[in-house]
Amino acid sequence: MTTTAAPAPTLKQAVTTPALFFFILGDVLGAGVYVLVGVIAATAGGAVWVPLLLALGMALLTAGSYAELATKYPRAGGSSHYATRAFGPFVGFLVGYCMLAAGIVSVGALALGFAGDYLAEFINVPVALTVIVFLAILAALNAYGIRESMWANIIATVIEVGGLLLIVVLGLVVIGRGDADLSRLTQLGTPESGPLTAALAGTVLAYYSYVGFETSVNVAEEAKDPSRAYPRALFGALAVAGLVYVGVGVAASATVPTAELAASTGPLLEVVRAAGGLPLVLFSVIALIAVANGALLTGIMTSRLTYGMSRDGLLPGFLSRLLPARRTPWVAILATTSLSIVLALIGSIEVLASTLVLLLLVVFLAVNAAVLVLRKDRVAHPHFRVPTALPVLGFVSCLLLATQVEAETWRLGLPMIAVGAVFAAVAWRKLRGNSRVTVQ
Repeated sequence: MTTTAAPAPTLKQAVTTPALFFFILGDVLGAGVYVLVGVIAATAGGAVWVPLLLALGMALLTAGSYAELATKYPRAGGSSHYATRAFGPFVGFLVGYCMLAAGIVSVGALALGFAGDYLAEFINVPVALTVIVFLAILAALNAYGIRESMWANIIATVIEVGGLLLIVVLGLVVIGRGDADLSRLTQLGTPESGPLTAALAGTVLAYYSYVGFETSVNVAEEAKDPSRAYPRALFGALAVAGLVYVGVGVAASATVPTAELAASTGPLLEVVRAAGGLPLVLFSVIALIAVANGALLTGIMTSRLTYGMSRDGLLPGFLSRLLPARRTPWVAILATTSLSIVLALIGSIEVLASTLVLLLLVVFLAVNAAVLVLRKDRVAHPHFRVPTALPVLGFVSCLLLATQVEAETWRLGLPMIAVGAVFAAVAWRKLRGNSRVTVQ
């Protein structure tokens, strides 16, 4: 008697186009904008909207590469899977490692942000306890189901987008009553740097506000009709995020003096204070929701990326185990959450956040190159195709941004990348000749 092995379980296709749109929008409009406006002002001057607009253009270039690859290969491995197909397991592992490192570090930093001053408006709880409970709750939601996580994200995204739109409205109120200084909107540059240098330096910081879009490729496998849904959701979300960011930048710069904006760790609270009539505690609630939503979505990305790399043979096989009923990667969720907890307990927000852009630029360079290499690879289903010039420009833009990364960030980031390269070499030697690295 001949028996046929049961097919391996796959991720559940339950993500609709609107849910994917809100996933991307929620990840892009995350906690970063609530603190980055002040940092951009310190670097670029009063014309905060200029770096935000430049960063949007650069992000759209690389987003085009992701749209083509995600619809061509809708798999949870995302960037790592694309790099493995294009350049082999060594580069695939290194890219996946950089994505994982950035994601895990980001979740740890967001956990510390959640446990900080915004929460202190309501209750004083030890940071360590808050971090552990906060990340445990998010991990449980992640493991319970992608559909439930998406609904939580939609609700949180509506709230955080509403908070940012509130800032725009409050800025218009201040402008309308004549208390704003519109001349600051054209002040690009600082005493230390000229307009061009300041714009590029500010763009590096602003770029971090948009990079959440890359996490969405790791749920493309769970989308309904990804070839149609993903490009629409991706470009639509980035366009909306860009409009909101530019509006927030204009409102903040016009209503708050540049020096005060640059000195504040909660720059959008300064807009609320300048407008008056709104309790600051209300905006603290919105900020906490934004931080929690960003941590949830990044946690989803890191767990799906770990699952995908495990399925491609680049990480141990047990990391691809799924909950039988929920069909979510519970081992990957547990592993990545545990690492984020450790990093949050031993690090600081500044240390954890300093290498994110550098790590992601490594990923984006590989993805833009992979699009061109994989053009010779044909697939049976229709997929989105980006004009060849865009991934080339995306690659060049990443190199340009890398030249603007500060020396301190290189000193922190290069050792992490070197560790990833060592792990990648070990994985490549171990898996060379193993059929598991023949990705599909």
